Amino acid sequence: MVFSKINYIILIAAIAVMILGYIIMGMDKEDYGFGTLGLTIGPMTVLAGLGIALVAILYKPKQS
Repeated sequence: MVFSKINYIILIAAIAVMILGYIIMGMDKEDYGFGTLGLTIGPMTVLAGLGIALVAILYKPKQS
């Protein structure tokens, strides 16, 4: 396998955070999503998920 088990766990967490960000953006009640949830909190959550995915790709477990 290309990655270890911990890399896949981190990647799944990243996907969950990104999905949460899209759900937060969808919860915005303002017209066309122009509220705080749609413009600030949701996109920052999605970007955090992308950052976690980058960590999952670059993480190298210590050799024992």
